[in-house]
Amino acid sequence: MATRITRRTFLRGVGAGAAAVHVVGAHVLGGEGKSPPSETLTLAGIGCGGRGGHDIHKIASLGQHFVALCDVDDGRAGGTYKKFPKAKTFRDFRKMLDAVDGEIDGVVVGTPDHTHTVAAMNAMKRGKHVYCEKPLAHSVWEVRQLMKAARESGVVTQLGNQGHSSEHIRLFVEWVRDGAIGEVHTVHAGCGAFKNVYCQINKLPELEKRPEVPGHLDWDLWLGPAADRPYSPVFVPWNWRGWTPFGTGCIGDWVCHVIDPTFWALDLGAPQSVKAEVEGYDPKKHHLCYPPATKITYEFPAKGERGPVTLVWYDGKNKIPRPEELGEKRRVPDTGAVVIGTKGKIMHGSHGAGGCRLIPEDAMKAYERPEKTIPRTR
Repeated sequence: MATRITRRTFLRGVGAGAAAVHVVGAHVLGGEGKSPPSETLTLAGIGCGGRGGHDIHKIASLGQHFVALCDVDDGRAGGTYKKFPKAKTFRDFRKMLDAVDGEIDGVVVGTPDHTHTVAAMNAMKRGKHVYCEKPLAHSVWEVRQLMKAARESGVVTQLGNQGHSSEHIRLFVEWVRDGAIGEVHTVHAGCGAFKNVYCQINKLPELEKRPEVPGHLDWDLWLGPAADRPYSPVFVPWNWRGWTPFGTGCIGDWVCHVIDPTFWALDLGAPQSVKAEVEGYDPKKHHLCYPPATKITYEFPAKGERGPVTLVWYDGKNKIPRPEELGEKRRVPDTGAVVIGTKGKIMHGSHGAGGCRLIPEDAMKAYERPEKTIPRTR
């Protein structure tokens, strides 16, 4: 007979090397697409508007239980608060974690980039499992500290990158490994989305104004670990992505969605060199903003049986070069990649190699697809 245990007990048992136990499948106890009681997590949400709110709603729809919610902006979080009327609400995640420490298994972090680290680190040091929206942190140093803390605490962590669960990313990896385009040596990738968000240079004069802080927003808590500065509506609730003290620009928002398939298929690792070229940007005048256009060339060394790989990233006004094989009817995606091998090319979109195709179309039609070898998600 199956032993029914809490998810917390199960995870602790695994971490301690305890004897294995059997958990009844979701299709038996939880219903289709739901978690059974033995796998239900008790959670807290940090960041309840925008993407954070979406994550909370989705996780709850899978049968997980939120007992506490935190957001510095009552206006942005209002819809989520109404959806979960029994959950305790807070503005300061530190006070929330103090209050519900003994009740929760983990936290979901969906705040602006500059506060990911302080929220996730606080939770992990309490032994809480963490789901954090991408990008993981605001700097490489912060990423390394979070990785170190995760290893030391032994908690389960996951970074939000929904495309990694898609069918297309698995197809792409299988095709590359099958040799569909030969040995990959060059990748052209980029993003053309939200140009007016990721470059805020034209909004710099607005910072001279001193409007009142809205009553629904705690500006000091929103700033968190960032340097103190006056409130401005050009920062919140959306455009913080294009300001260097808070966001990580187009690269931080989109590289994971576009480059993930190539990293998986080729096991790229770290580059040996990086060359960044920008347009219309003065680092002294515009240091608070990101450039209107970038072209970044990464050189990856040979690894295992594959040779070196050049990856070029384009954003803003810069576009992915159009492959001559496309013809006139098909266009290069504004956000996506063209992957070039010794025997052909694959073109795909964002979020897990969406719509991946061999080009030209005749090559796609003639290709005998390999057997599916990568496990699929349900």
